[in-house]
Amino acid sequence: MDKKKQEKEEQSLQEKLFYRKKNYFEEAEEKDIEKCYKFAEDYKNFINVSKTEREACKNSVEIAKKAGFTEYKLGDKLKVGDKKFYINRDKSLALFKIGKNNLEENGIKIVGAHIDSPRIDLKQNPMYEDSGFCFFKTHYYGGIKKYQWTTIPLALHGTIIKKDGSVLNVSIGEEENDPIFYINDLLPHLGQEQMMSNGYKIITGEQLNLVIGGKAYKDKKVREKIKLNVLSLLNEKYGILEEDFLSSELCAVPAFKARDIGFDRAFIGAYGHDDKSCAYPALRAILDAKTDDTILTLLVDKEEIGSEGNTGMKSKIYEDILEEICENLKCSPRKVRAKSKCLSADVTSAFDPNFANVYEKMNAAIISSGVSINKYGGSGGKSSSNDASAEFMGKIREIFRDTDVIYQASELGKVDLGGGGTIAKYVAQLNIDTIDIGVPVISMHAPYELISKGDLYNTYKAFCCFVNKPFA
Repeated sequence: MDKKKQEKEEQSLQEKLFYRKKNYFEEAEEKDIEKCYKFAEDYKNFINVSKTEREACKNSVEIAKKAGFTEYKLGDKLKVGDKKFYINRDKSLALFKIGKNNLEENGIKIVGAHIDSPRIDLKQNPMYEDSGFCFFKTHYYGGIKKYQWTTIPLALHGTIIKKDGSVLNVSIGEEENDPIFYINDLLPHLGQEQMMSNGYKIITGEQLNLVIGGKAYKDKKVREKIKLNVLSLLNEKYGILEEDFLSSELCAVPAFKARDIGFDRAFIGAYGHDDKSCAYPALRAILDAKTDDTILTLLVDKEEIGSEGNTGMKSKIYEDILEEICENLKCSPRKVRAKSKCLSADVTSAFDPNFANVYEKMNAAIISSGVSINKYGGSGGKSSSNDASAEFMGKIREIFRDTDVIYQASELGKVDLGGGGTIAKYVAQLNIDTIDIGVPVISMHAPYELISKGDLYNTYKAFCCFVNKPFA
């Protein structure tokens, strides 16, 4: 056989039999890349104003209303064609479209993401003065490297319920003329002992104190002059008392805006990619859906601390919504759950060549290689993981087949070096086929994370494919 012909046949056989990850920017046509970059601009606008779960919930509702969705209250009547949203305590959201296909035969297609992100929460009694400073004491939320949160510009977001019962929503530090807030670190000249500590102890939780003032109130009789001056400013502008912090939810988040990274603008840097980079595509997918199936998007709270409470995925409210839909359409909730399918839309770690030793590269998500499917997560021996079935993984591959969705399979890192959780196992406990799928992230849980525009866009296309294409 001719040598060139033999090489060509061998190459053809290799292409047929081998699995290789694709790079979106190599595979996509220029028109599709233009759509990708446009989607990224819409996403940046969303994430810039959605730094907390309350803000993400509020902004998602505003977008849904423009798409014709109306509010649903428990007990309201539902019918085929309805487009509804349910707000849970202003911190989580369910959006659903009632399709005409038989629920007991087709189930509900669910895409679930979370809208909380790691941050620095204020303690309930936070304010104190010391050595020329006024500070807020804090308690960090979610898994963070504490040292990353010092010496960066921080904004204050949240809600205060005042003594008279009125509600004050706070966002200070985002506008150009706003003051920002700051957490001190030690200068290197005096930091020899600090730098000998392990990473966990370089900065302790009790050192994450937020600088909020330094100007003294001009009254010699007052002991805590700086604290009084700050409180007087807050009282004058917002009408709050120190006691009002007891009934507040305030947090410090990075004051950075989302920005393109790199000369070619292929990447986006932002705070909160975990998990807004999945939540926004999930929101857009249900708004843009054209299907006869019933579909449900869940944007939930508290994933970063274990999905707890009445706004986290462990809350019965999400099961209640499924049951309300079933009751209105005179279906058995048990039969519907058994036929339903869910994409747990959460980010995963992208392979970082600067820290290659913690990844097993063959099974790591590669940046710009598309949306990542994680059959299982957890830690060590898949502890606390939802491990999706081979059959459901096969169905996901099937609906992506013959489409232009670029996807890859991955896991978080080397088997014995950690791991992570999502909302997947809590959905799966309802007897719903569930699998994790989402955007690969560099520097996850840092104040400024990195994602690929190609991965973001393919996550949106994957969600659209899932909700629109029928399952065989």
